[in-house]
Amino acid sequence: MSKEQDYQLVESQILAVLEGETNLTAKMATVACLLSDAFPDTYFWTGFYVVDPEKDRELIVGPYQGTLGCLRIPFGKGVCGAAAETGETQLVEDVHAFPGHIACDSRSNSEIVVPVRDVEGKLIAVLDVDSTEFGAFDKTDQDCLERLMGKVFGE
Repeated sequence: MSKEQDYQLVESQILAVLEGETNLTAKMATVACLLSDAFPDTYFWTGFYVVDPEKDRELIVGPYQGTLGCLRIPFGKGVCGAAAETGETQLVEDVHAFPGHIACDSRSNSEIVVPVRDVEGKLIAVLDVDSTEFGAFDKTDQDCLERLMGKVFGE
């Protein structure tokens, strides 16, 4: 199967499991688990950093699969903070060349971070996926993950 087909399959599984679910933590935990399981050779760390309602412009670690994640990330710092700051997906082939990269785990070499918005378009989190491979993510990953985040959290 192609990568696009793999994403279509896991998307259908995620949407089936989450049908009728409204709790954000349950949604995030399910998405992280099923994405991580669907791409075990590529996805080294898969999870969410949630906008902290108690801190201005700061993300706090949410549900994830993988090694220990950073607990807090300010907007504008690192790849996750850049996605939160700009509201745009960050597709990074080599995290070591990314200005201000935060090395939560030195084994990560590439990363994709997708902003997650609620039904009103408000940023609620970012989906962060790291890989030990350089250049592991491409436009297919970006398109499929953006579509999935819209279907799970924005519709």
